[in-house]
Amino acid sequence: MVLIAIANGGAREAWLLTPLGKVAAHQVSTLSAIALFGAYIWWVMPRLRPASTGQAATIGGLWLLMTLAFEFLFGHYVAGNTWAALIDNYNLAAGRLWPLIPLWVAIAPPLVHRLRSPYSGNSSKLE
Repeated sequence: MVLIAIANGGAREAWLLTPLGKVAAHQVSTLSAIALFGAYIWWVMPRLRPASTGQAATIGGLWLLMTLAFEFLFGHYVAGNTWAALIDNYNLAAGRLWPLIPLWVAIAPPLVHRLRSPYSGNSSKLE
C-alpha cells in the first residue's frame, strides 16, 4: 500500500495540484487512494486467508496502526513536517478528507472478507 500511496501522491502533485488547487487536489487524491486501496485489498485478502471476520478486522487494525505510524514518523522525522501540520491533515472542517484513508484501511479488510466469503450470511463467521 505504501507504493500505491506514493504513486497516488505523485500523481496528485504532477497532475492535480495546479489545475485544482491544494485542497481540491487533496480531496480528489484521497478519493482515488480509497479506490486504489480498495482494489488492492480486494486482491490481497484471499491471499492473506483470514479464517474469520475477526481476523480480517485484526489485519485492518494492524494496517491502521502501521499507516498512522508511517504517516507521523516518516512525515515528521524524514519529510520534516511539523506535528501541527500532520495533525492538520485530520481537520475535516477545513475540507481535509485524509481521515477517510486510515478509516478505510481499518474497515476494508473485514468488509472485503465478508463480501468474498462463501458463507457471508453465516453469523458464526463473525468470531
